[in-house]
Amino acid sequence: MAILEASLQALMLGGLYALFAAGLALVFGVMRIVNLAHGDFIVLAGFVSLVTTWSLPINPFFSLIVVMPIMAAIGYGLQRAVLNRVIGADPMSPLLVTFGISIILQNALLQMFSGDTRKLQAGAIETATISAGGTSIGVYPVIVFATSIAVIGCLQFVFYRLRIGRILRATSDDPETARLMGVSPRHIYSVASAIAFAVIAIAGLLMAIRTNFDPTLGPTRLLTAFEVVIIGGLGSFWGALTGGLVLGLAQALGAQFDPGVQMLGGHVAFLAVLLMRPNGFFPKVAHP
Repeated sequence: MAILEASLQALMLGGLYALFAAGLALVFGVMRIVNLAHGDFIVLAGFVSLVTTWSLPINPFFSLIVVMPIMAAIGYGLQRAVLNRVIGADPMSPLLVTFGISIILQNALLQMFSGDTRKLQAGAIETATISAGGTSIGVYPVIVFATSIAVIGCLQFVFYRLRIGRILRATSDDPETARLMGVSPRHIYSVASAIAFAVIAIAGLLMAIRTNFDPTLGPTRLLTAFEVVIIGGLGSFWGALTGGLVLGLAQALGAQFDPGVQMLGGHVAFLAVLLMRPNGFFPKVAHP
């Protein structure tokens, strides 16, 4: 029963990991770049949520009304002013630029908030549980898992059912032809980043409620997101959910042997998937 309960909690944790990775998968799927500052922006979203709850006497969940537009604006502006200038044939340029942004962001957060750990308080919902068949499941992990499914479902709907999604995919596949059809790739890339950063806002808030965080946590969150994206398949939204569940379950199994090897269990699962399925479980199919 303890193993079953741990496995269920791990699957719930996988939902949070999927949210960490969804924005990264979106940016890679549209622009073919890996944002090395992705984890730092998740942490930034946590701090923006924290400041919002300090400034306004509202529940942390309602802070998304403020945090999502702020993060979306940051994503649009960053892409429009900086990243659009380095997108091209050389994949190293975006990596170097986003690495520099990561360093700047970490140091800026350290200057503003120091190195102390922080945490958002959401009240009784953090410790509330649901009992089913002798197994207890936390209410908050269930909320996180349901949110991850809803967010990824919305992204899937936007990209494959709406006109803006068709434009995003067309620009990703052939930006020159899209430009000839009157589409501005610079604007479309910026819209994609805005959507990705809105997802980052959700991930940052849920992370800040679940666990302690500090300005130096970004690289750890980036590593988690990167492993999830690789396991699920680059550019795949449902793959991000699958990768998050696999990583969370692997960490739970590792913790059953020894709590000290919990994270190692996830890394071993990542390596195993990389060796057996280098393109992940749901690789993005290139259409002729």
